[in-house]
Amino acid sequence: MNDEQFRDILYRQDLDRELIKVLLAAEGSQMEMLLRRALEVKLEHMDNYVHLRGLIEYGNVCEKNCLYCGLRRGNGKVARYCLSDDEVLSCARLAHDLGYGSVALQSGERSDPEFIAKIEYLVREIKKIDGGSLGITLSLGEQTEDTYCRWFDAGAHRYLLRIESSDEELYYRIHPRDAKHSFRTRVDCLEALKRTGYQTGTGVMVGLPSQTLDHLAGDLLFFRDMDVAMVGLGPYIPHPDTPLYRFKGAIPSAKERMDMTLKMIAVLRLMMPEINMVAATANQTIDPQGREKAIQAGANVIMPNLTPGEYRESYFIYPDKACVKDMPDHCQTCLDIRLAAIGHRIQYNAWGDSPAFTKKTKK
Repeated sequence: MNDEQFRDILYRQDLDRELIKVLLAAEGSQMEMLLRRALEVKLEHMDNYVHLRGLIEYGNVCEKNCLYCGLRRGNGKVARYCLSDDEVLSCARLAHDLGYGSVALQSGERSDPEFIAKIEYLVREIKKIDGGSLGITLSLGEQTEDTYCRWFDAGAHRYLLRIESSDEELYYRIHPRDAKHSFRTRVDCLEALKRTGYQTGTGVMVGLPSQTLDHLAGDLLFFRDMDVAMVGLGPYIPHPDTPLYRFKGAIPSAKERMDMTLKMIAVLRLMMPEINMVAATANQTIDPQGREKAIQAGANVIMPNLTPGEYRESYFIYPDKACVKDMPDHCQTCLDIRLAAIGHRIQYNAWGDSPAFTKKTKK
């Protein structure tokens, strides 16, 4: 396909699976054309602001045994922890003081009554900070719709539940086939989150063993069909203490995974111009400029880590995680400088809600 034909696709409003695969297969100058076009679309619809979500990794105890994740229940090498109430609220106050505007509370998946009640309490307490000025995103896995409602009523308004792969067969290559790992349940939870009123987010890993362009194109169509408000895309990074690690020789190189992640972000920005997209830390882990590249490809959210330092190395979903030792004030200065260098700026003291979601709620 020549450049003129490729350029025509970049301006199509009706990208189907085959056209998406053409874009994802782009290399060299055509990949550069794709990334430039995605940045144009983002700046047209979202401006050059980057929104911050202060990440609080609440705990690493997990009911699940996902085959790729270092926090999996079967990994006996992990020192398990759970933050105290004071530690969580101290992190939230720090996010407020730094002007982040929002926090993201994340943990391993638990659904016991004590956990559910504790999260409800913490959300209510965070909402008391400066009259409810902090936005709250939750990423706490599969729950009942009643639990989602409890947390929503307490004050949370965004929820990220990554599907990891929208293809059911591939999903079961990276999850056990048992009662705790159901593709249908994952999808049903996303639907329940939307019904509850959350700005619902999901996402996938890029570069999984056996993953194809057709899988990735299907993921992008899944996001569009689900009409989600936010997406997190990041490269798969093998963890040595997981079953999937034995296939590490069959995955694309770090550069190939990074490039495909950028193309996924860019194509999704063309398809869904006004959703929020995260420049994941995994990008920075395999490429020193990974987050900046993701921002330039169409992402508009960064999640600086506010978790107390003594716990961070116990929350390794994947190894060699970037920025683990960074202090929050240093991280903020660093981000300001690095984003300014690529023509972007942080929007402080703002929730940074998805325009795609807020426009729908105003109708």
